[in-house]
Amino acid sequence: MQPPLWHPAVELSNAEQAIVNRIKRAKLFIFLRQVRHQLFDDEFQTELAKIYDDSPKGQPPIPPAPLALATILQAYTGASDDEAIESLLMDKRWQLVLDCLECEEPPFSKPTLVRFRAQLIKRRLDRRLIERTVELAKQTGGFGSKNLRAALDSSPLWGAAKVEDTYNLLGHALKKAISVIARQQGQGCFIRQGQGVCQYH
Repeated sequence: MQPPLWHPAVELSNAEQAIVNRIKRAKLFIFLRQVRHQLFDDEFQTELAKIYDDSPKGQPPIPPAPLALATILQAYTGASDDEAIESLLMDKRWQLVLDCLECEEPPFSKPTLVRFRAQLIKRRLDRRLIERTVELAKQTGGFGSKNLRAALDSSPLWGAAKVEDTYNLLGHALKKAISVIARQQGQGCFIRQGQGVCQYH
């Protein structure tokens, strides 16, 4: 099932303008709020939606644009996944960019953000996202394109999904190995989810 297109307001509301007026140093938030409709035009949103091609039928997935915006903010600020979700609830600058002012619940969960980033990298759309963002910064002059590229390119986030996948693969292999050894010794074995212990019975 394909996600809906994301079409947040283009013009600043009075509440948003008040936040923009108070931002003195973190200009990336203002830049992303001003260009988000250009960065995520319908064509690019449709391209990003390919991430969900293999999604099962059911509840429509979260639109990729706000997830991609959160990923850019993470990469630039160095926020962890937990910090990103917390910022969506506590930081008006994040809420400004993602169109969720005064939200009482984050617009998406940590697992959703992690899975999205993993698929973004897997399909090499992370580079497209960075290039489009940097190009818009260059065209509009709304943010230093060289500094933005340096910050995004050097972010450890782009390798995080690959590392997580490696750990998951190792974990599955270890579980299988322990189960085989236990069977060979004539003992049953089960591993509790999230715990690194094998209990025999």
